[in-house]
Amino acid sequence: MPRQSLTATIEDHALERVPDAERQDWLAISWNTAGLVTTLVILFFGALVCFVAGTRIALAAGVVSFGIGSTLGWLLARITHETGLSNTLMTRAYGLGPRGSALASVIFGVLIVGFLAVENGLLYRGFLFFFGWPDTWPVRVLTYGGMTLAWIGLTTFGFRAVTRVSSLMLIGFLLALGWILAGVLVRADAGDLLGFGSQLEPAALAALGVTTDLDKFAFALNVLVGPACALALNTADFGRYGKSAAHIGAAATIAIFVQSLLMMLVGGVLMKAAAPVMIEHYATVTGLPAEAARAQVLQSPDSIAATFMVFGGIAGFLLMLLAQAKAQVLNTYSSSLCIANLADALADWRPGRLAFVVLANLIALGMLYGEILHVVEAWIRLLGVLLGALATVIIADYYLVAPRLLAGAAREAVNWAGVIALVAAVALAHFGLRRWMPIEVLTSIGGVAVLYPLLRLTVLRPAVAGSPA
Repeated sequence: MPRQSLTATIEDHALERVPDAERQDWLAISWNTAGLVTTLVILFFGALVCFVAGTRIALAAGVVSFGIGSTLGWLLARITHETGLSNTLMTRAYGLGPRGSALASVIFGVLIVGFLAVENGLLYRGFLFFFGWPDTWPVRVLTYGGMTLAWIGLTTFGFRAVTRVSSLMLIGFLLALGWILAGVLVRADAGDLLGFGSQLEPAALAALGVTTDLDKFAFALNVLVGPACALALNTADFGRYGKSAAHIGAAATIAIFVQSLLMMLVGGVLMKAAAPVMIEHYATVTGLPAEAARAQVLQSPDSIAATFMVFGGIAGFLLMLLAQAKAQVLNTYSSSLCIANLADALADWRPGRLAFVVLANLIALGMLYGEILHVVEAWIRLLGVLLGALATVIIADYYLVAPRLLAGAAREAVNWAGVIALVAAVALAHFGLRRWMPIEVLTSIGGVAVLYPLLRLTVLRPAVAGSPA
């Protein structure tokens, strides 16, 4: 491969429009978007909402989550196809301005690099569990170092290589998941798995602020809608290669359906069926008291990994590896695009996408050992509120505001109307109205939809180019 061609492949149009000649169909995009959500973390979210709310309420929340996420996905699909840009680059033209797009990179970057860090930790603990390794510095260096080199190598050569890796790993994951799920369900009463109610004690539910069925619905929706909004935006990173808005919208819809409904239900059913065996395992093998053993079943995504490995042995370990490895490749890819925009927007620094592939992984390692992972996890809990608001800024600008501005309107470095609307809507949803409106993503989306056009078309309307500000 000629040097120039290799350089172009690695750069992968990180800071420019994807040419029409390189566009792909919905299937190529879907391998990536579906790969992002077929992970142990998403299975854990599914188990959590089913155990808190019960399957019927969780399914109702999943339908609403699917509706919100797929609507945002289809509205963004047209913008993605027209611009051919990643999600943070789109905010330069729509919503935040060239310099203001740094805010989008901070919001999305902390989340996506945070997932890279969290899922690195999940994989590491899975290795320790399966092989019985001690948690020592040599083991940490070798394991995290090996994983980091793998993510960098598999992500370096752009969209086509990432798609190839994701498609193979996704097929392997689905086969392994089917095998493990069949083994778990054989030991359970299938009739009791699709209609079970809340599995937590009233005191545990009260600690989560859940006392009524409406509380259960709000809790489930707040957990499920975050990844759905993330997928709507993430689709732009891969959908910029889409042949049409319909191809991009279809890929987003498939992924959000898999996340909000299919993986949610599989996670809940799997952990419900496996709970008795896992409680016995924690009590007999690790020596935990009965109460602690019951709590350990749904303690964290590690519980899902442990369940697979207890039930499936090598197949369970392979499933964990396939689930997380493909997600890490996709997270690294999106992270590199996000950080590339941040560096260019703030400092006009363009060292090349490969530099940001490496930098994203180094930041993720720093999050693990820099005493800030708890901050990242708190940030992730704001996932739907932040990303729902960010997506709405782009959509409102493209469909409502831009057509109403005069031709030749000046393009400011920072679109302060978008910045103010985004920050105000998130603050209103998470702090101001949370007591009265517990479904925060609806408040953040509604807040931006009202505030942004109001500000942009009145007091913060852009001047005509060439005229006094």
